[in-house]
Amino acid sequence: MKSTIVLGVLLGVSACTDLELEETDSIFREDTGEGFSGVGDVSSALVNNYNNLRGQLDTQENLFALQEVSSDEMLVPTRGTDWGDNGLWRTLHQHTWDANHQFVLNTWNNNNRNVFNLSEIIAPESNANPQQLAEAKFLRAFSMYWVMDLYGQVPFREVDEGPSVNPRVMQRSEAFDFILQDLTEAMPDLPSTGPGPDAKFASKAAAHYLLAKLYLNKHIYTGTGSAATEDMNQVINHVDAIAAEGFGLQSGFFELFTPAVDSETIFFTETGVGSRMWNGLHYFQTTPDNSGGGWNGFSTLAEFYDLFEGDDDNNHPGANQEERRGYVPFEGTSPTTSEGYFAGRKDEDGDGFVDGSDIGLGFLYGQQYNLDGSETEDRGGNPLFFTKEMPGLLGNSESTGIRVLKYHPSNGAFAGHMILFRYADAHLMKAEAVMRGGSADASALDMVNELRELRQASPLGSLTDQDMLDERGRELYIELWRRQDLIRFGQFNTAWEFKEAKGEFVNLFPIPSVALTSNPNLVQNEGY
Repeated sequence: MKSTIVLGVLLGVSACTDLELEETDSIFREDTGEGFSGVGDVSSALVNNYNNLRGQLDTQENLFALQEVSSDEMLVPTRGTDWGDNGLWRTLHQHTWDANHQFVLNTWNNNNRNVFNLSEIIAPESNANPQQLAEAKFLRAFSMYWVMDLYGQVPFREVDEGPSVNPRVMQRSEAFDFILQDLTEAMPDLPSTGPGPDAKFASKAAAHYLLAKLYLNKHIYTGTGSAATEDMNQVINHVDAIAAEGFGLQSGFFELFTPAVDSETIFFTETGVGSRMWNGLHYFQTTPDNSGGGWNGFSTLAEFYDLFEGDDDNNHPGANQEERRGYVPFEGTSPTTSEGYFAGRKDEDGDGFVDGSDIGLGFLYGQQYNLDGSETEDRGGNPLFFTKEMPGLLGNSESTGIRVLKYHPSNGAFAGHMILFRYADAHLMKAEAVMRGGSADASALDMVNELRELRQASPLGSLTDQDMLDERGRELYIELWRRQDLIRFGQFNTAWEFKEAKGEFVNLFPIPSVALTSNPNLVQNEGY
């Protein structure tokens, strides 16, 4: 059954800069003394909430930055004066953020605002029909999930409460139960949607995926210290339910990150993926529909790149690399149209690699080349050679750092198709649940090797916790899960390149200072 709502024009959302309770603040309606009478047009309100979500994800900042730049997967080195931004990016990588960090505040505001707006739709006074109510509960669970995961405390304002009432605060275990209840209640009335264009809406498969995430991380959220067998069996059951909706693994790794229908995309948003492409590409790496080139910022660490199978000294075709590491072509073919820029993604010369672009895929390491095979140059006329080595987070040149490219600009310089939930992640969640004591019809090792074979990587002979974490990194880089995975495997606060080991308090971000000021029911997280 298709969703009952039709998306309108994409509406952007600007981040609120504080949580001071003013009459114009979007997290509550003005108290007129008449009470809350319900949302007048539920269908339009749902459209707005889908669009709000898209607008919040259409950026390299905020949620993406908190989940990825804070990890061993990405960093944003300052290049001369470029990307300095008063240390905004460097503090994320070094885990030296504080309660005034702008991305910490924006992410808090965005998701708490979503929760309140969706609560208005869910309220009985709004008279939402069963599917509208189910979609709103799923979307509320999605936003509340991020507040619980990132901050450990969730403020909750009832729809009929005005500015004189301080929102109550749910601790992690209570928020977990609240999210679980929303998803459980939503499930019967969510549409049964398989792979296709309707996967941009809430569905049974998307709810099963979020439930699997909840149970996989339950021991972190509830503080029990280790995963319970019954919770791991819940993960397995929910992943099996996703498969029953028609989803499964698919070959052709980089083709998954195009607007075309595939069997892996469980939930996506039509927001642009430009920030996942252009934030790392050099200024002179262009496409027909973006002659301005990249923004030359984001890079990955040498340590993360080395997790992938392949020759150490280059990532050009024939370097024995697994598919997910991608490659840097020596030359490309001139496009005739933007749609044909990647030559239909065909392997014209039979070398096992896609032809038709001078910009590579995956991890761009080493010398970069133009369409005619000549060396790409930087702004100083020097060969553009992306290095593994960086002097630090400061003092970088245009070419230091390996760049990461999962969504390729050949599919549109600012294409609107960002994956949020993917079946390969669910597959690895199931494998991890088996590894942690759950029961399934295949071993965790067999499941991981099934995926590795599909991605043209050598099978593993055994499976440790480190192997599982590494495999998740290889499959899911820049898909919003790395920080959470590192926490679950006990490695988020350890040392890595350009970052010292920190106390476990960094596993939670601070409650923004202005939120503490506006709501005395909140208590600052330990360590801040």
